[in-house]
Amino acid sequence: MKAIVIHETGGPEVLSYEDVPTPEVKPGWSLVKIKAFGINHIELLTRQGLVPDVKLPKILGLEAVGTIAESTSDDLQEGQKVVLMKTEMGQSLPGSYAEYTLLPNDQIYPVDTDFDWSALAAIPETYYTAYGSIKQLHIKNEDEILIRAGSSGVGLAAMRLIKAKYPENIVTASVRNLDKKQELLDMGYDLVVEDKDGKLQTASHFDKALELVGPATVKDTLSRMYPEGIVCETGILGGQATLEDFEPIHAIPNSVYLTSFASEMGSRDLIDEMFNYITHYHVDATPGKVFSFDQVREAHEYMEKNQGIGKVVILN
Repeated sequence: MKAIVIHETGGPEVLSYEDVPTPEVKPGWSLVKIKAFGINHIELLTRQGLVPDVKLPKILGLEAVGTIAESTSDDLQEGQKVVLMKTEMGQSLPGSYAEYTLLPNDQIYPVDTDFDWSALAAIPETYYTAYGSIKQLHIKNEDEILIRAGSSGVGLAAMRLIKAKYPENIVTASVRNLDKKQELLDMGYDLVVEDKDGKLQTASHFDKALELVGPATVKDTLSRMYPEGIVCETGILGGQATLEDFEPIHAIPNSVYLTSFASEMGSRDLIDEMFNYITHYHVDATPGKVFSFDQVREAHEYMEKNQGIGKVVILN
């Protein structure tokens, strides 16, 4: 089978297109034909050598969608649509940058959906993270909502999930580059504000906020909340992983709540709930940009340059 392997860290040029053996099915495992997969920032960091303790050579890729090619489970039928997420793919097991992957049966999620492959591939990690985060916000009618890093894949997914259920709620995106403003408004945001040097360039306040930039801006976000507001910190897109000089009594305004959502461990119940929500509210899952399998290098370059909005997907 074809796969994309890295033998050393570096730029997109280290992504090597190779012929590798197709995995053989063994008891308790299934072979999945990968139809499409999303690209995640952690894969760029791994390729760049910024993730410690990574053993090379390696096939990257944390998520995928596809069909069952061969299975040892009576519950997984040949040709059945499946989603692969929250697995050991790309970690202790070969990743999704390939034509096939072999996984334990309990790490494979069958789905019944009419989404095409590119839209379905935009959902797993991105929409799961967004859905888990907005559940922490306890959104209700008339809430004014801020999504920090609103042009990111998770930010756009969160906006779509919210607007599908609460179309009248005002959802604001913060961005560092206002060149994206009109495109974000066209996609469904009500307002777009500039994020300059970690500060929102607006006097507005909010009922709920999804903090995707992370420690670099969370104190500014907390200062923009109405009483009884909730901030959910989920991402660290700002590149700062820890919060220094944080004194909660002064940093968190009275009656404002700070929570978080960590999506490392998947919950089958939450995955089922997410897909039911997406189906019930007809949530848009259109990816931001689609590349072919032989364009993975170009896809990595595109993401590194922060050129687009939304999820980047590869079609096999």
